[in-house]
Amino acid sequence: MTTPIVLTLNAGSSSLKFGVYDISEAPSQLAVGLVERIGGQPQLKADLGGLDGKVRQELAPEEARDHKSALGTALALLRKRFPHLHAAAVGHRVVHGGPKYTLPVHVTPQVLDELRAFSPFAPIHQPHNISGIEAALEAFPDALQVACFDTAFHRHQPKVNDEFALPREYYDKGVRRYGFHGLSYEYVAGELKRFAPLLYEGRVVIAHLGNGASMCGMLGGRSVASTMGFTALDGLPMGTRTGQIDPGVIFYMVQQEGKTIDEVRDLFYTQSGLLGISGLSNDMRTLEAAGTPEAKEAIDYFVFRARRELGGLAAALGGLDALVFCGGIGENSRYIRQRICEGLDWIGIELDRERNEGNERRINGSFSRTHVLVVPTNEELVIARAAKALLAEETQA
Repeated sequence: MTTPIVLTLNAGSSSLKFGVYDISEAPSQLAVGLVERIGGQPQLKADLGGLDGKVRQELAPEEARDHKSALGTALALLRKRFPHLHAAAVGHRVVHGGPKYTLPVHVTPQVLDELRAFSPFAPIHQPHNISGIEAALEAFPDALQVACFDTAFHRHQPKVNDEFALPREYYDKGVRRYGFHGLSYEYVAGELKRFAPLLYEGRVVIAHLGNGASMCGMLGGRSVASTMGFTALDGLPMGTRTGQIDPGVIFYMVQQEGKTIDEVRDLFYTQSGLLGISGLSNDMRTLEAAGTPEAKEAIDYFVFRARRELGGLAAALGGLDALVFCGGIGENSRYIRQRICEGLDWIGIELDRERNEGNERRINGSFSRTHVLVVPTNEELVIARAAKALLAEETQA
């Protein structure tokens, strides 16, 4: 009997993350991997399971010149390990679902056209997500293609946290706060419900800190407010993105410096954030090790903005019962977690240095009124679960 398989794809601007899941019962990971530097000097990294399953190899440019060829290269590797690989469903991370999509959806030609129409809302991400879907449609024409949206988790926010102070017509056109990283928040919320149900029902801020960074305030497991807005550019400073910025800066750059809108967009998305301030790197690990004044300034700004956003989210929630760190920085940087939590006794946070250094799940002190947790996220598992559920619905229909 053939094992039912779900393939998960997360297509970035120059990367393609993939996973293989057995869905005969609860989804279990069989393999995971990443093709990065697509269109440049590509590299493939994968864990195919077993003692000999670790793969790391440089690729020829033609093996990953675009997402289609990158997927072909990844599938060739997977089929060596799993000769009879056949995906019953392919689950895709799609950054923007617009105001319409609040749940995972079967990707039909009509749905794909609607997702293309949302590209102006997420110009750096959406076109690449769509490229991943198109590549998978060609590679697995008989599989159920499932889109899972980063915006969906936030679509039930109160309207006061959803709208801008613009003429009402713009809200109707879709110009509103969407929030992102929803697949990560959904996973962490599910983990809280599993091992800390009372906290899940309470006032929780999840800090998804990585190259892309945001924070979400939850009440009863539902998003109430988040730091990202109309695009994934707002809120916290990120690896190469500005985070919150006065829109007047755009007017200045266009009117006084003669920059085009495309140049400003590229500056805000790819040359700013930690990289822009430090002049060195978008990688927090590099900045922590560098010790230069510019690197320190970048870290200080990141910490300051995180603390400021935490205070705002706590106000929106009417208090705070738990702060949860996830994402590459949140899960691994003991220093950044310590810096963010310092001096927050006014909000009930007392960090336990030893627990934090030991990277334990609970890192607050014994007398801390507010719980502080580290919960590794798993967006791919959320996608696999959603694909399995939709596959079951389609089969029964």
